[in-house]
Amino acid sequence: MIGFQTLFYKEMLRFWKVATQTVAAPILTAVLYLLIFGHVLEDHVQVYPGVKYTAFLIPGLVMMSVLQNAFANSSSSLIQSKITGNLVFVLLPPLSHWELFSAYVMAAVVRGLVVGSGVFIVTAWFADMSFVAPWWIVIFAVLGAAMLGTMGLIAGIWAEKFDQLAAFQNFLIMPATFLSGVFYSVHSLPPFWQTVSHMNPFFYMIDGFRYGFFGQSDVNPLVSSTVVAFFLVLLAGVGMSLLKSGYKLRH
Repeated sequence: MIGFQTLFYKEMLRFWKVATQTVAAPILTAVLYLLIFGHVLEDHVQVYPGVKYTAFLIPGLVMMSVLQNAFANSSSSLIQSKITGNLVFVLLPPLSHWELFSAYVMAAVVRGLVVGSGVFIVTAWFADMSFVAPWWIVIFAVLGAAMLGTMGLIAGIWAEKFDQLAAFQNFLIMPATFLSGVFYSVHSLPPFWQTVSHMNPFFYMIDGFRYGFFGQSDVNPLVSSTVVAFFLVLLAGVGMSLLKSGYKLRH
């Protein structure tokens, strides 16, 4: 396990050494979202009975930060290693695809949870938050971070330059995140767009995570956790297959 431990430690140091960029900046971004949307819509929108809009918004911002930063950690690490040429030092040791996958994804999960915790600590001062089902909060945070860390791994393997990775993030990750119910409930959408939202796995992560705070959600959390777990297993299989074959890595 020394190879896995070393790679995991290297990935942890990689984002922690520049914490101002990788941790502090996303927290500031989330606070700005909260101040703008909360100030504008606080007195005009109530999604759940007895829940103010600012309180409703905070879990969505926390989960959005978790997902985006988990994806950014694994994807940026791989593409930077490719471009700078130091990927060979990761491939040279006798590390199995299981060890490579676990180290990259676990580091992505840690970064996502660290940023998400920071966002919650800072934004929770703006509203009275409750914890109706805390285990669901933990389950969806970990599953969501692992899923986006795996997606970042796949994107980092596939991309050969930064603009390809940026396209993956701008045309897939960002739209799926913003259309998942971070700022609204899908029940406020027309029927067609409600159906489209239910095809988005990000929606189930946000909805299930929010259930842990308020005990209210658009979908049963058991259904949401099943959907998220299914996509995680599917993406993990793809990611490990790419690592095992050396696709765009061992050439």
